[in-house]
Parts: sequence; C-alpha cells; structure tokens
Amino acid sequence: MIPMTLADAAAVMGGVLHDADPETLVTGTAEHNSQAVTPGGLFVAIAGARFDGHDFAEQAIHSGAAAVVATRPVGVPAIVVGDPEIAVGRLAAELVRRHGDLTIVGVTGSSGKTTTKDLIAGLLRTLGPTVGPPGSPNNELGFPCAVLKATAETRFLAMEYGSRGVGHIEYLCRIAQPRIAAVLNVGVAHLGAFGSADVIAEAKSELVAALPEDGLAILNADDHRVRAMAGRTKARVVLVGEAPDADIRAEDVTVDDRGRPSFTLVTPEGSAPVTLAVSGRHQVGNMLAVAAIGRELGMSTETLAGVLPGLRLVSARRMDVFDSGGVTVIDDSYNANPASMAAALRALADIGRGRRSWAVLGYMAELGDAEREGHLETGRLAAELGVSRVLAVSAEAAGIAEGAGGEAVLLQDQEAAIAVLRAELRPGDVVLVKGSRYRTWQVADALREGITA
Repeated sequence: MIPMTLADAAAVMGGVLHDADPETLVTGTAEHNSQAVTPGGLFVAIAGARFDGHDFAEQAIHSGAAAVVATRPVGVPAIVVGDPEIAVGRLAAELVRRHGDLTIVGVTGSSGKTTTKDLIAGLLRTLGPTVGPPGSPNNELGFPCAVLKATAETRFLAMEYGSRGVGHIEYLCRIAQPRIAAVLNVGVAHLGAFGSADVIAEAKSELVAALPEDGLAILNADDHRVRAMAGRTKARVVLVGEAPDADIRAEDVTVDDRGRPSFTLVTPEGSAPVTLAVSGRHQVGNMLAVAAIGRELGMSTETLAGVLPGLRLVSARRMDVFDSGGVTVIDDSYNANPASMAAALRALADIGRGRRSWAVLGYMAELGDAEREGHLETGRLAAELGVSRVLAVSAEAAGIAEGAGGEAVLLQDQEAAIAVLRAELRPGDVVLVKGSRYRTWQVADALREGITA
C-alpha cells in the first residue's frame, strides 16, 4: 500500500476515527481475515453469517494492524464507516489514482480466469514489479483488498474481475480501471444468478466496456459471445484463439502424456514453437491471451516463445498434476462448472490414454434451471471420453452418475469416495478430482498421501 495517515485514510473512506492517533501511518495491506493482518495494515471487520469480524478487532491490533475498519467503535484504533466493503473500495480507488504509473491488466470469463490471472502475473513479473495475488480475490471485498497490496514500486497489477450479476464488474472497474483486459469465455457458471448465457455475456462485457480508448481488449475468437464484445469497447481489439482469422492464434496443437500442450504460436510478426508447462489443452486459449498481453507490452514473438513455457500455476487446486503411490492425480478441486468440468475431463482423457482413468466429481452449484442437464452432460461426456470409472459424490451430483451410466456410481460423501479408491485404485491409474467447493479437495489430499492398495 502507498503509505498514508489514518486521518487521510479515514477521509478517503468517509469514516471517523475512534481511539486512534490521526498521524499513525498505514503502510501494510488491508485484510478481512484477522490471521492475515500485516504490520501497519488495516483489518476490515465484516459481520458474516458465522463470524463477526468486530470480535477479532483486538487480536488484529495485537498482530500489528494500524487500525480496524469497522461499523462501530471497538475499543481499539478504528476507522468507523457505514459499509466496510464500500469504504475499502474507495481506499483502493484512491491508491490507483495516487499511483500514477500502474498498468492494470484484467481478466474475466466463466472459467479459467484465476489460472489465467496467475499466468499473466508470471509474465508481467518478467517486465517489472507485479502484484497478482494468488487465489480468487475477485469480489466487492477481496478485489479492493488485492488492489491495496500494490506499493509505490509496483508497476503492474494483474487482476481477476468476478461477477454474480450485471453491474458487478462495472463496479470493480471503477475501483481499478484496466488498460488491458481479456475475456476468456462465456459459459453457464452461476446461471442460476444470471438467468441466461446472454446475460452472462452482458456482465462479462463490462470489463472491455470500461477500457479507455488507448486500451486493448483481448477477445476469444473461438467463442461467438466473446467475439461479439468487440462492439462494446472503445479500445483496440485483438482476437486470440484457433480460428483462422485470430490475430494471435495456435496452430498444430498436440498434447503429451502429462496433458501439456505444444503448438505453433502465430502472431502478425511471425511464428514460433511453444511447449507449455501447464496441463490441459484448454490452457492453449488461456496462454494466447497471455501472449497478446506480452505483445502489447513490447515482447517479440521469439521472446514470448521463450517466456510462455516458463509460466506456472500459483493458485491451489487448479489443474495440479502430481504422482503419488504410482498413481497420477489431477487436483482441480477448487471449483467446477460445466465448461471447466469438460476441460478437466478432456485433460483426464489425454493424460489417461492407455491407462485406467477415474473421475471423482462433486456437484456443480449455482446452475439454476440448468442444474440437472448440466450434471447429465458432464456424465455423458465422461462416458464419451472413455473414462473408466466415474465416482459422483453427494446426492446433488446424481445426474453425473446417471449421465455416465456403465461403471459410474453415486456415493454419499468424500469419505465413501476415498474408501472406493483405497480398495480399487492401482499403480498406473489416473484420477481427476473436481467439484464445487464441497470438500472434494479431501479426496485429492488423501491421494497425495498415497492410498493405493
């Protein structure tokens, strides 16, 4: 964070100081988890369904926080505001305004945005000091807290813009307007909240609509809804993908036995061979967006061909391929929607070619009226791809087992899935673990510890 006094921070946030020295400097980050508080930072107290952050105010100060952002006096140094989320958003917007030399690169999409944000940050770090926080701090609270990790030395900010409805990304762009932005895809993630894929597209397009005239919009040429967003932006447009008319495209794509893609990177300036270190054919499209960003910032085709293979994933439980006890595991258990399920299943098919393959799949949340069909389609795809065994976990995932048919089974919980794997898994097998945050990660962790019979 760019240092400022508590008096200055309170004025920016529209708050009032209580029990605090106005001249105390804020030099650390803003955190809404009291255990993550940094010396000289701010603790943002949020009253949630299970915990009230105000109860941890004293602990945060003892951990070194300069003050607590709260909705009421808490007996320790505090900036009292009406709404902590809005207040920290104002503070983040002021940091961006004061910085003056910060290139903000944004990404959104129904799937793949966290992975791509990590890859973008990796590329940007080769050019200068970069903030690209791991995980998915992409909502009204996490996003501004991530922005506030930038310091006066930061040159690049790689940000993920999330949305639960129309207007959300537009709000985040008012906090940190990107100069370069990429839209990866439009799927049916969170369809229950949006209502239709067209509304999802409208919400995602807010990112490129916010770009300045001298900005750059990077659009997926292989997704017709994303391609159509060219009409929503004042910025220059670069199309990326495998379509013949894509400005930056991949040709001759192949995948090795670890799911790592190789392709010919084609740009307006030339072409070069690339082999990626990340797994999943779907990473090709993500990496083309990264390449477009690098090109905009002055990288040649040859330089990009040297940099892209060195980029790695940072955020946990996203296409993490590892071996344990003779078994190859694909831990993609952080979250799931039909598009990311399909990508992960195709990666399983590639890596598991000639081997026995398992898919341990949890349910997919927030699909609304498309929930049953979304699960059925996932099961059908697993069957079409020749996945040997499908373990659908929890009653909500019943459609996956139904769609897969054959050897698919419906299990009550993660423990039951672990028991089946412990009894039947053999060295040489390949296992994909994926689901919508319903503790599916427990299966991946058990596999990491080694549970083959």
